[in-house]
Amino acid sequence: MTDTAGPGPVDPDHDRHNARMKRLKVARDRLQARRTIERGLLIVHTGNGKGKSSAAFGMAMRAVGWGMRVAILQFVKGTWETGERQFFAALDSDLLSFESMGEGFTWDTQDRARDIAAARRGWERAQQLVLDPAIDFVILDELNIVLADDTLPFAEALEFLAARPLAKHLCVTGRGARAELVQLADLVTEFNEVKHPFAAGFAAQKGVEY
Repeated sequence: MTDTAGPGPVDPDHDRHNARMKRLKVARDRLQARRTIERGLLIVHTGNGKGKSSAAFGMAMRAVGWGMRVAILQFVKGTWETGERQFFAALDSDLLSFESMGEGFTWDTQDRARDIAAARRGWERAQQLVLDPAIDFVILDELNIVLADDTLPFAEALEFLAARPLAKHLCVTGRGARAELVQLADLVTEFNEVKHPFAAGFAAQKGVEY
């Protein structure tokens, strides 16, 4: 038996949608044509919500996918075994390096002199990575944390970041980003917590929290 039914009536909303999308594409193409600046971006991930480091690591994977050299340096979670550290170690690629310079959160160390020394070691290494012309993208994970209470002098870090080489991208993560850094940055995303299982009594979940 042959189906002789036609395509049915034309939906006028369909035509209106197509016409609207054509106008939108023309406007978007004009807008895109005026965006011609190309240089390294200073990116800041801050806020009390989860996902700041995770989003940065996603950008690292994207950059490596384009053959870019990426360096990740963590300022706090030096003593933690995390999934991201194991993943990047297993990646076994000369395009990505992952270093943890911290000794844990301040309530774990309970030693400000030790915290300051660890932050200083991390900062010295961070400057080497940022100034290395062979690296395209540097992620300074948790830098905001050590800047928030002057474990690392904020003025010193801000001066260096303002004078950074503009040939590479740089991402700074951690809650409590100061207003001067937010103003200096090219791209700032604030991660806001809406709901977190910790408040309901959940322990940190492997593969989600760490």
